[in-house]
Amino acid sequence: MNPQEQINQLTDRLNELNHRYYITADSEVSDFEFDKLLEQLQQLEKEFPLFVRADSPTHRVGGAVSKEFEAVNHRFPMLSLGNTYNEGELADFDERVRKGLNNEPYEYICELKFDGVALSVWYENGKLVRGVTRGDGVRGDDITANIKTIRTLPLSINAENLPAVFEVRGEGFMPLTSFESLNKEREDIGEALLANPRNAASGTFKMQDSSVVAKRKMDCYLYQFLSYDEVFESHEESLHWMKKAGFNVSPTWEKCNNIQEVFTFIERWDKARHDLPLNTDGIVIKINSFAQREVLGYTAKSPRWAIAYKYKSESASTSLETVSYQVGRTGNVTPVANLKPVLLAGTVVKRASIHNANEIERLDLHIGDTVFVEKGGEIIPKITGVDISKRSLTFEKVQFPTTCPECDTPLIRKEGEANHYCPNDKGCPPQIKGKIEHFIQRKALNIENLGTESIDLFYQKGIIKSPADLYDLTKEKLANLEGFKDKSINNILVGVEKSKEIPFKQVLFGIGIRFVGATVAEKLASYFNNIDAIAKASYEDLLQVPEIGDRIAQSVVAFFQDEDNQAYIARLKDAKLQFIHETTEIVVEGNSLEGKTFVISGTFQNFERDDLKIKIEANGGKVLSGVSGKLNFLVAGSEAGPSKLQKAQKLGVQIISEDDFLQMLEG
Repeated sequence: MNPQEQINQLTDRLNELNHRYYITADSEVSDFEFDKLLEQLQQLEKEFPLFVRADSPTHRVGGAVSKEFEAVNHRFPMLSLGNTYNEGELADFDERVRKGLNNEPYEYICELKFDGVALSVWYENGKLVRGVTRGDGVRGDDITANIKTIRTLPLSINAENLPAVFEVRGEGFMPLTSFESLNKEREDIGEALLANPRNAASGTFKMQDSSVVAKRKMDCYLYQFLSYDEVFESHEESLHWMKKAGFNVSPTWEKCNNIQEVFTFIERWDKARHDLPLNTDGIVIKINSFAQREVLGYTAKSPRWAIAYKYKSESASTSLETVSYQVGRTGNVTPVANLKPVLLAGTVVKRASIHNANEIERLDLHIGDTVFVEKGGEIIPKITGVDISKRSLTFEKVQFPTTCPECDTPLIRKEGEANHYCPNDKGCPPQIKGKIEHFIQRKALNIENLGTESIDLFYQKGIIKSPADLYDLTKEKLANLEGFKDKSINNILVGVEKSKEIPFKQVLFGIGIRFVGATVAEKLASYFNNIDAIAKASYEDLLQVPEIGDRIAQSVVAFFQDEDNQAYIARLKDAKLQFIHETTEIVVEGNSLEGKTFVISGTFQNFERDDLKIKIEANGGKVLSGVSGKLNFLVAGSEAGPSKLQKAQKLGVQIISEDDFLQMLEG
């Protein structure tokens, strides 16, 4: 079998497995087997790029970096819907429909109104060719690379009655589980938490690096089919076709024969919607017949044949009993309201987020206040207001602490930041234990058989005060601890030993530099290749790394300037952890760049930065980390670093463009 046939066979097989797993919930093979087949396809595509298909499942993992999103015109305008919040206005809408159709019979399709990002996906000859945001309804942004990471969205389809060109529309969303996981990671690295899944979804779909989008496991429900051809007679028919063709159509829609059935649908889902994997904020009611839609027509902004019923955010009132303050791994101090238990959105709520000191001040909170709590689009309930009329003169105003509630160190609040934090990162117990918990997690050193309770015990007994202490653990140190027998001790020691094989990017993440999450750690490891280069990097050097901004660069520099942190890294080096990034083996292509040195800055049309580095080395050149008098060429892409450009000009280093570089390659 030749390479093209192998690629075609693997592509078809993986697409079939992907469809079965995500659409029909049928796991034919294990995740391990699937990943092995995907790796095989990725290797073949790397060796034979001409045979890569547009519907290759390798697009699901992302990797493309968009310098900017192209604005494109929608083929069909993406109009907004009129909103209503009560049944009376819905009855008025139904009356307008009845009159507009001259009393002829009609049906409604009711669908849940998902709280996400409206997306338009274009197909040509059965292949996904473009994904576009709603934008202003007339023009949107082309985010095709990000759209392709949605695993429930077919990259190609083979179905009956397939128009050559058609479009499906739906709601892209971040599942609640992904949102909770993302916020947990942000909290872990000291980033501000995202407000709600909808905002998180919107920001994710507009990210420039599609590999980051892929890791967030976005999803999409499709609810509309559009084509220049008249393919279907009704919306119901199109939904059945879309489902059969492999699109992820939510099973929550229903056909209603009259407005009373619509009211029943609304009432039923008012409670049931809270059990779905995403947030919903209402119901969309549409005329089923496409011919009748044409009769009813449109206003300037919205169709006359559809309307959205919006649920009111569920709210409850209860009393504020106390406010507690949690100290995170990075020292962030977060206030949490402890409430008299109250039923809200199907669950008993005892705690609610207050976010920060600004929110306490804005709400003017007093202990004993009757407060209003909403769930709305949030995962964690939040306090939205206070019933001042029920406040007693004896209620004490809530004052944000000036010292750490755990170690009594004066709190710091940096200019421009909303959060207070405890600077005693070397002596504050929850910070120390948090750093160790962060270090052992799966995305970091992945040390199994260790949990929060074990770490707390080890800390209390003085056995570990730093992640580096894990590598000094012995059977003797653990033998006398209650609950630890030979087998459990051996499992812990084996897990610690295995962590020495964990790749550098995970080690860097596990070290626990403020604002350095798993994705940032991967980019730093790939750019600098080893821990020593990162430690020596200047603020300006760090800003050259894709996705690295001012705050992260400052944090990395400050971390490596600290003598205690230098000693910490030295201990981890002595323990033989991986501190060098494994680079891709360079396949020699030629010698047109032999003896020449290059520095890369900015972004490029034809290369990712790592790919450009590999291309230089494959043709005999050498890539340096900084500009000096010995440098031959600075390859400057768009948004090249000003400091590098200035230094190159000052030293007389030749600055070349991407096109200049390609001409050099050609000899």
